[in-house]
Amino acid sequence: MTDTTAATWLTQEAYDRLTAELEDLKGPGREEITARIAAARDEGDLKENGGYHAAREEQAKHEARIRELEAKLRNVQIGTPADDGVVEPGMKVTAVIAGDEEVFLLGSREMAGTTDIQVFSPTSPLGAAILGKKVGDSTSYEAPNGRQIPVEITDAKPF
Repeated sequence: MTDTTAATWLTQEAYDRLTAELEDLKGPGREEITARIAAARDEGDLKENGGYHAAREEQAKHEARIRELEAKLRNVQIGTPADDGVVEPGMKVTAVIAGDEEVFLLGSREMAGTTDIQVFSPTSPLGAAILGKKVGDSTSYEAPNGRQIPVEITDAKPF
């Protein structure tokens, strides 16, 4: 049974992009690193072979990214939120936070793709405070220093 509270929300485009990255990492990416390790191994003494150690370190990072993507894609919810002004994952939110207007995405970095929009997780203090709120609603969240930060939702549209 999938725990949907811990699911990563993705648009279909983001899901397709991550799936393609995973397939590339598992196929051609693995083959390339394996070839570099084999070539470095052929150079001789592995204790003093910087190329071998660098290739092995890169392989470890590569495999970690594969595990990360597999975990995200295993526990993903695909969709686009309704354009009803209710704040939920996948929404581009405009809010006045402590007197300053901010525009951000409520969701995940993967959902944002290559855009440079600021992203807040729905489980972050700000995300949890505004989740389910509507345009015009006011709320607050607790900052790490214990201070209450006021938030007013002025707009919420699908990203």
